[in-house]
Amino acid sequence: MVLDNLSYGSDHSGLICGYVFERSQPGKLLHTRDVLDWLHQHRDERQHSFIWLHFNLSNVATEKWLHEHANLPEEFFETLHEGSRSTRIEHADHSLIAVVNDVLHDFAFEASDIATLWLNVTGNVMISARRKPLQSVDRLRNAVNHGEVFHSPTELLTHLLRDQADVLIGIVRNVIKKIDDIEDHLLADRLNHKRANLGELRRVLVRLQRLLAPEPAALFRLLQRPPIWVEERDIQELRQSTEEFAVVLSDMASLQERIKLLQEEIAASVNEQNNRSLYVLTIVTVLALPINIIAGLLGMNVGGIPLAQHEYGFWIIVAIVATFTVIAGRLAFRKNRQD
Repeated sequence: MVLDNLSYGSDHSGLICGYVFERSQPGKLLHTRDVLDWLHQHRDERQHSFIWLHFNLSNVATEKWLHEHANLPEEFFETLHEGSRSTRIEHADHSLIAVVNDVLHDFAFEASDIATLWLNVTGNVMISARRKPLQSVDRLRNAVNHGEVFHSPTELLTHLLRDQADVLIGIVRNVIKKIDDIEDHLLADRLNHKRANLGELRRVLVRLQRLLAPEPAALFRLLQRPPIWVEERDIQELRQSTEEFAVVLSDMASLQERIKLLQEEIAASVNEQNNRSLYVLTIVTVLALPINIIAGLLGMNVGGIPLAQHEYGFWIIVAIVATFTVIAGRLAFRKNRQD
């Protein structure tokens, strides 16, 4: 679709892309003017066709257009401005309103790389809106562009949730690879990763799980009393995608625990190295103590320095220092063995 008056990757109305789906046919691209015509002519039809409209909320014209033309419930606009971003799906009149969290295209394992997608789904219209480019919704968009056939807006929603789970699976695999590399270095005693790296991974997983954990429960509640326009086939697909998503969340929780244990092991290794360094420093200090004491005493500018005039005075002092150093070293090593 060629967009007119491009603004933040969308047209003058905030529309990024729009598709109309006929029965058993791939989606066809729509311009904004075509969308308005379709909404006017097919608003109450549920069997002939349906549309998906994807908007960019960074475009200031988006909300105004949705208020004027999309006939969305007020609850949808309220969710756009709520402080909470936890995933949820709820009824509102004859619509399903969903708040879905996803990761950005340039995801770099940072907590700030997580953003929100808002959806409103009815029997013949699905509207999605986001402020930043997200991976899952673009996977759905690519599937439509490649000719995949969808039979209902609910099937689009199910595909989106599965895309979301696939993205999370990819994140989990990348985290596992990073953790495996750190463990290999730790076991080989060649650890060159900072514990802060693990801390960043854990923070991202914690944030993802906190935002996404309510999703399976919300879907299960929805499936207990689905809208009348949701087909039985779509209900089964939603139930299966919910179970798959719950498994991914469980894997993320296990990864968090694994990272925690690895952090503790690295901390113990660092403490052991510090103790070893401190022990070596202590031994050096103990061994240098006799010569420092004797050198300090003999270096006083006072009369009566012993052996000052003795022919072998230097060697006698060396022997005394060596004897005391050996005794101090044996005492230090004996104490270490006892500990």
